[in-house]
Amino acid sequence: MAAKDDYLVETLCDMGVVHEDQVDTARTTADMAGVGVVDTLIKQKAINSEHLIRARAMHFGMEVVDLQDVVPTDELVQAMPRHIARRYNVLPLQIDGNSLTVATSDPSDLEMMDGVQRMLPEHEIFYQVASDQQILAALDKFYGGTGQAVERVVQELSQTQVDIDAAAGGKTKKQTEAEIDAGDDSPLIRLVAKIIAEGYKLGCSDVHIEPFERTLRIRYRIDGSLRAVASPPLRLHPPIISRIKIMSSMSISEKRVPQDGRMQQLIGDKVIDFRVSCLPTQYGESIVMRILDKGGLSLGLDQLGFMRDDQETFERCAQMPDGILLVTGPTGSGKTTTLYSCLNLLNTPQKKIITVEDPVEYMLDGINQVQVNELAGMTFSAALRSMLRQAPNIIMLGEIRDAETGTIAVNASLTGHFVFSTLHTNDAPGAITRMIDLGIKPFLVSSATRCVMGQRLVRKICSKCGGKGELTEEELTALEITPEMAASANFRKGAGCKVCGGSGLKGRMGIFEVYPLNDTDRRMIIDGAPTADLRAHAIKCGMKSLRMDGVRKVLAGTTIAQEVISNTTSDQKE
Repeated sequence: MAAKDDYLVETLCDMGVVHEDQVDTARTTADMAGVGVVDTLIKQKAINSEHLIRARAMHFGMEVVDLQDVVPTDELVQAMPRHIARRYNVLPLQIDGNSLTVATSDPSDLEMMDGVQRMLPEHEIFYQVASDQQILAALDKFYGGTGQAVERVVQELSQTQVDIDAAAGGKTKKQTEAEIDAGDDSPLIRLVAKIIAEGYKLGCSDVHIEPFERTLRIRYRIDGSLRAVASPPLRLHPPIISRIKIMSSMSISEKRVPQDGRMQQLIGDKVIDFRVSCLPTQYGESIVMRILDKGGLSLGLDQLGFMRDDQETFERCAQMPDGILLVTGPTGSGKTTTLYSCLNLLNTPQKKIITVEDPVEYMLDGINQVQVNELAGMTFSAALRSMLRQAPNIIMLGEIRDAETGTIAVNASLTGHFVFSTLHTNDAPGAITRMIDLGIKPFLVSSATRCVMGQRLVRKICSKCGGKGELTEEELTALEITPEMAASANFRKGAGCKVCGGSGLKGRMGIFEVYPLNDTDRRMIIDGAPTADLRAHAIKCGMKSLRMDGVRKVLAGTTIAQEVISNTTSDQKE
């Protein structure tokens, strides 16, 4: 200890913080007690932690950094994942190309530096010095406080294992699910509840629990992006998975095939529903818990992010007496929320609504919902064929997947029913081609389709820290924003705060392209016009593409340019 202290003692003397006679006295006391000279100087109040930080920085030629005003960004969090930052007690401060500046409290720790460089080989690491307390506080701000909360329960669970071993006479004994799960207050139950509750409080949509060869990883999907948090040790993976499988009515003995289930968790005073998927992987079962929060289903169309003209067009099409309305986009683009918002608009005692879903995620009052069960023969097409005998006014299909389902849906729409459904296509006009590719006759597609809407989700600027912003030349060029458009724009960005986790972005909204078909579109479909021609005609008739709608929202100051650019990369340039 004394040898390690020597450089600090010399530097403290050079700084004039202590005198040599103080050091001599402290060294005598330290040798008698078998402790370090620096620790003795601190105990004697000759120096404090600030002196140590300055001395370490001076000796190694580094800067001292105050972390109180450091704002975490997504780029920094991605550059240094949480498990690395927590393991080595370091904090990412700045990234410039492949150069990453990091804060440490101990620049003499060569093992730490070697470990960080080995874990991040793509970066050249530079260091600045900060206090241990500030680094710990900043780690919570960067990566959320979930880690410490989970770690405390993990420590208690580990102590439970020690107690069991001790009770067994000091012999190692493998802890079983029944032993850990020995009551509502058992550490395992509280660990699983804490993992779920912290994710919900952070506003995540999914909780991911993934085993690997040497680690167990827990991640939360927040506003569409996955964020890793501190995870329990790998040895706790089996009991955690067993606990979740019991909660969601899965078989804990079956580990070779995928399983699906549902469960509820009391968080605060609110009961939250979860859809649970369990998938066997190379290193064990992976669990994903999707939060089914009904709060989003009560959203009106005006809360989804529509500009006024698109909302008026979409609402007019959604209230037609018959025909098909399609919502398109990739998985996770908000199609289900849009469909349910439409049903809320149309759900009145005068109309009978039946849905066919796989799975039924949300139970809605006043709506007849049918669960698809392929094994029992309840396919989309079978359910749709049967529900027509129920004389519904409005039908919602979770997805048109094949020619049989599509043909039945089209025929239903031509016999006085209004049909909502979804397709996986890149844009709205592409849905027409997709329907025909499935095997549905072009004249049927032309006659039945009233409107197609493509959508994506982009993150919104944080309402707490949002302020005036500017776009770079590259962003202006990519979005084709002219100087005239920029002159009247309200460009904004988020500075980063506790509410948004330092990203400057909080919550999501839709960007849309609403494509109502007219007589010319119908003739083009029957004549076999390609998607590009349908798209060009739609824009000529006033349709705003996804990129165009995103630009409008950047100009209005509700999102940032990079969100629109990254989510509309497939948008064709007109």
